[in-house]
Amino acid sequence: MEKQLTLSFDNTAIAFEAKTDKALKKANFLFSNIGKPWLVKMGAVFTPLAFKLRLPIKGIIKSTIFSQFCGGESLDEAAHTALQLGNYHVGVVLDYGVEAMEGEESYDHAVPEFIRAIQYAASKPDIPFIAIKITGFARFELLEKVHRGDTLTPQEQQEYVRVRSRVHSVAEAAAQYKVGLLIDAEESWIQKPVDDLTDEMMSLFNRNEVIVYNTFQMYCHDRYPFLQQSLEKAAKEGYLLGAKLVRGAYMEKENKRAAENNYPTPIQPSKEATDKDYNAAVQFCLNNLDKLGVFIGTHNEHSCMLAARTMDEKNIPHNHPHVSFSQLLGMSDNITFNLAHAGYTVTKYLPYGPVKDVMPYLIRRAQENTSIAGQMGRELSLIRKEMKRRGI
Repeated sequence: MEKQLTLSFDNTAIAFEAKTDKALKKANFLFSNIGKPWLVKMGAVFTPLAFKLRLPIKGIIKSTIFSQFCGGESLDEAAHTALQLGNYHVGVVLDYGVEAMEGEESYDHAVPEFIRAIQYAASKPDIPFIAIKITGFARFELLEKVHRGDTLTPQEQQEYVRVRSRVHSVAEAAAQYKVGLLIDAEESWIQKPVDDLTDEMMSLFNRNEVIVYNTFQMYCHDRYPFLQQSLEKAAKEGYLLGAKLVRGAYMEKENKRAAENNYPTPIQPSKEATDKDYNAAVQFCLNNLDKLGVFIGTHNEHSCMLAARTMDEKNIPHNHPHVSFSQLLGMSDNITFNLAHAGYTVTKYLPYGPVKDVMPYLIRRAQENTSIAGQMGRELSLIRKEMKRRGI
């Protein structure tokens, strides 16, 4: 007889158990407004201008959109949020939300910042991962040139050696302190050096356990085959693959650039094609847990349920050390908390940093959310269902 999975993403009592009535009402207000594209567009223009003119808006932002989607302004504030989530068996991914400043000095300065975050994560029980972007350590134009295979000048060669050294220092610290290191995907026209650097770090530090993870954006049609090739390479060279699976975040930019430069877009022909590859990648990873660790980063309920069902069918323990689920802080609590309640390993992406510096990140999130078909409606219907259940 087939085993019945008791997991449900419609259970709002579990989804919002960490939220007070006041917090639930605030979330209802926020999502009602984030769902309005005109308001998000206005905010994207007005907010940076308000900071430039030193208008007193920090308090309003911190108590609304910032408190919903960010863990705090400092590591200590982020740790406090992590502790609260930890009470419900939800871990966190520390994500320094400040957009990278340009210049060698800034890239050098980023290294001790991330090492400090790794050491901090290691000292806390509920912070198993930190996230980094290679563009936080390297000039975009340099990565573009490496991706194209252009010959680097002697100065550029030295510059690239420094990039590798920075990434190596952070990966080495992650291995030393046993904190998972999620290396984000970037635009397709700089992705090759990102893949190559990440592969090198995996070959150095993923010998006995999965520390370093590469990110596979399934909205690019070549990424599922690339995932399979990556596992072949890792198995051949004797290291474990770290695979963070996401759908992707640069679709409009990718299509626009491809059209302008007259080359075939790397983006999938349809959402259905993306979903198909994403779900195939999830099952591929769950079939190879002896050779890889998978980080299932998605707000898609079907993909999360598919992964949970597959684990049950294969008798994979819910808390298997090579399987993690993850959603963004402030979103899809119905997935996160119900998975955690059922014993699966699940984390929230926890951006942190000064309000002013994290604003570009927050604006991008709001823009992404308004473009995800049905996401805001789903968030609102669940919040309102729980408010009705509580009688508030």
